[in-house]
Amino acid sequence: MSRPAYEIADVFRRYGSEFQGTYARFLGPLQLLVLKALAACRTARLGGHVLECTSCGHRKQAYNSCGNRHCPKCQAGERGKWFENRERDLLPVEYFHVVFTLPSELGALTLQNKVVIYNLLFRATAETLTEVAAGWKDLKAKIGFFAILHTWGQKLDLHPHLHCVVPGGGISLDGSRWVSCPRGFLMPVKLLSRKFRGKFLALLKQSHQRGELTLKGSLAPYHSQAAFKAWLSPLYDKEWVVYAKPPWNGPQNVLKYLARYTHRVAIANERLLSIDGGQVTFSYKDYRHGHRQRRLTLSANEFMRRFMMHVLPSGLVRIRYYGFLANAHREQQLTKIRQLLKVPEPESTDQHDRDDSLDQDQDPALDRCPHCQQGSMRLIEAAARPTVPQILSLPLMVPM
Repeated sequence: MSRPAYEIADVFRRYGSEFQGTYARFLGPLQLLVLKALAACRTARLGGHVLECTSCGHRKQAYNSCGNRHCPKCQAGERGKWFENRERDLLPVEYFHVVFTLPSELGALTLQNKVVIYNLLFRATAETLTEVAAGWKDLKAKIGFFAILHTWGQKLDLHPHLHCVVPGGGISLDGSRWVSCPRGFLMPVKLLSRKFRGKFLALLKQSHQRGELTLKGSLAPYHSQAAFKAWLSPLYDKEWVVYAKPPWNGPQNVLKYLARYTHRVAIANERLLSIDGGQVTFSYKDYRHGHRQRRLTLSANEFMRRFMMHVLPSGLVRIRYYGFLANAHREQQLTKIRQLLKVPEPESTDQHDRDDSLDQDQDPALDRCPHCQQGSMRLIEAAARPTVPQILSLPLMVPM
């Protein structure tokens, strides 16, 4: 797989100084760290390391990656680790992909309250799936699932939603058997949508009552409980988007799809088409018109402003596990389920059996030797990556 012609880092390097000057009073330390880390990623500014071929002894100098979770290149290595950890969790059942989306009317509130809103999104989604599964007449089971937070749309606009991966069934409420959902069908989408809407809005009102919400600018009039309740009222009449995709064809296809998907950032490098004259052009899918590929051109400042909307608060966990897949008792619960299904425990995955296509953009220390094309480039010398304060002190690169 060839390297993309352009990278997000290129935009930051060329136009980051102008962007920082224009938006200085809006950039917090976290956004500034992302801007500088991505601009410096795999350059001499982050220090370097020496690689040596395991076959011919060829050496080359390489530079340290930034390791930031908003960097598309650095997330590739995390993706491979995630795949290894999740492969053993697969069950021989159908898997469903369910997406829960917040309405656009909550956009301004979300930007001012990312931690609160995203945590409520996770909680409302988890409680919705868990309660509907336990109460729906065709299932009545304790399910397990994991949820992945994405905050962006195809045009880099704000579009918070959770991608949930749900095995098609669960443990019966008395714990005695495995209950499969009806083939090709998880749960009624309308039921999920209305339950999700009610739960999220109820939790949001509670957060407002506890004084947990920031309400500035256009939201300043809603400090009183009565005003806030009236502002939310139209959202009860709106159908909230919950989308259940058809089941994947086999558990292995679930991970092959998701391992490319879980550690994405707001836009992939491959979507960038040109960076020139203070503008950035990228491709996007137009979902309203048959998933057509289209182009969008933004000023570099607007492109970076939109990208920065999707910088997650420090410490916010974007992949969470629930039910029988919860971290605290996952292994114990999966062992019980395999006993109920009468299937053996999975064998340990051999490193050589992994799908190499998942690691196309992995750490350069694992790249094939450019000289002999046979050996792998292994790390023999390394300088420590700069600390966060050191990265923040770096000046942004000025284009030549």
